[in-house]
Amino acid sequence: MMLKRFFKIVFLLVLTHQISFAQESINVLQHGVLADGKTVNTKAIQKLIDEGSKKGGAIIHFPAGQYVAGTILIKDNVTLSLDEKAELLGSTNIADYQMVDAFRTGNGALMGYCFIGAVDAKNVGIIGGGTINGRGKDVLASGGRGRRPFLVRFVRSTGIVVKDVKLINSTAWTTHFFACKGIDISGVTIKSRGLGNNDGFDIDCSQDVKIFNCDIDTGDDGLCFKTTWSQMACKNIEVKGLRITSNHGAIKFGTESMAPFENIKISDVYIYDTRNGGIKINSVDGAQIRNVEISNITMNNVRTPMLIRLGSRLSVFRKDSDTQQKTGVIENVTIKNINAKAANLAQIDPPSGILITGVPGHDIKNLTLENIDIRIAGGGNAKHARQVVPEVETAYPEISTFKPTIPAYGIWARHVSGLTLKNISFTVDSTDLRPAFIIEDGKNVTISNSRVPTFEGAEAVIRLENVQAANITQVSTTGKAKALVRVEGKSTDVKASKNKFGEIVKEIEIIKP
Repeated sequence: MMLKRFFKIVFLLVLTHQISFAQESINVLQHGVLADGKTVNTKAIQKLIDEGSKKGGAIIHFPAGQYVAGTILIKDNVTLSLDEKAELLGSTNIADYQMVDAFRTGNGALMGYCFIGAVDAKNVGIIGGGTINGRGKDVLASGGRGRRPFLVRFVRSTGIVVKDVKLINSTAWTTHFFACKGIDISGVTIKSRGLGNNDGFDIDCSQDVKIFNCDIDTGDDGLCFKTTWSQMACKNIEVKGLRITSNHGAIKFGTESMAPFENIKISDVYIYDTRNGGIKINSVDGAQIRNVEISNITMNNVRTPMLIRLGSRLSVFRKDSDTQQKTGVIENVTIKNINAKAANLAQIDPPSGILITGVPGHDIKNLTLENIDIRIAGGGNAKHARQVVPEVETAYPEISTFKPTIPAYGIWARHVSGLTLKNISFTVDSTDLRPAFIIEDGKNVTISNSRVPTFEGAEAVIRLENVQAANITQVSTTGKAKALVRVEGKSTDVKASKNKFGEIVKEIEIIKP
């Protein structure tokens, strides 16, 4: 027992020494690094990181000043700490950057250069109130679109902390976490606009992730989950307390979507002034998207609030190590407590609130939309209400893919099974003769406790086409239409009860094929 106690004490002493040593702070100004905003310090900074890691770990401390460098790779047990007035500036010479774990994005571009990165590292991070400035436009002028560094990139690393830093002016994606585990991001501010692919957070095939209380202003997608590799899922992720404004999408799954997306929870997000989708969930390269909950989201001036797309593009992004997948799955997704003010102008004209579509033979399954309140411009006419939407099974998954218009002003859903729409309300600012809800090729559909307007001259408030088993209950509408529910095609087992439909004559109108 005494020997066991002795070894325990020795172990604790050794552990304490390692932790103490790992916290050693190295002031870069005392080791040949210049903060003059001109000198390229890549080799000097990298040397401090390498030596600190070999000794067991270190905090590389950047006091106030401007530090220029090319690619810097963080090693095991090393953290970069930036004082509030410290700024890391990306070199404007593309020759100072390294390609790290190259791959191709959803549009075919070869990517992988980075400014600050880590590869196969553990216990690494970037902290402090300082700034990492990629100087994207200047770098682009040097390297062209073929060589565009990410600002921050972690590859196959574990135990990552990114806290309180400002990340600005990336040449491409602002951050990219590929095949990583144990990511803790908080208090980060991103401002990256003006160049193509200026994403905010790209979480790619990564697991055990927390992103809390961040402010994102981007030219491309703000928060994006990807799987560019089929062998590692994006899973066990919690996101809370974000503000997002974007020149493209705010919250997005895909488009690179090979491996699963599982156990992801997103809540308490404010989305504003966004020129594309508020929430976009895409599986088009074989991904299985399961057990996702998105809740408590406010949107203001967002072009199209939601797109949920299961498709069959089936791209491969790492052709030397991966193979093409089969069409994937979207199931067990819940989106609730959403309040949205859609922009008057959208990618499709007139605007629609929510687009949901699988492909023939591959339904989106067990999707629940609950407590959704959307204000939309309206403006649809009778011709718009009969627009046939193309399948475009293999196309890039984007709202504009389904141009020119969508036949429902509220929710249009196609190839769905187990769809629940509960407590849905729309405010429409001008006359719109399209139905509020259209379900095409659906099974086991429930629409309940919902409030939607209709307008004189409209065929129906709800149109069901080739739907098997639908229950419409406690739906209330104001205005005039020919029917509350219009049933078309080979639809069966449609029930309606406890609805309030005012001046509408027919609760259900069945049109025989």
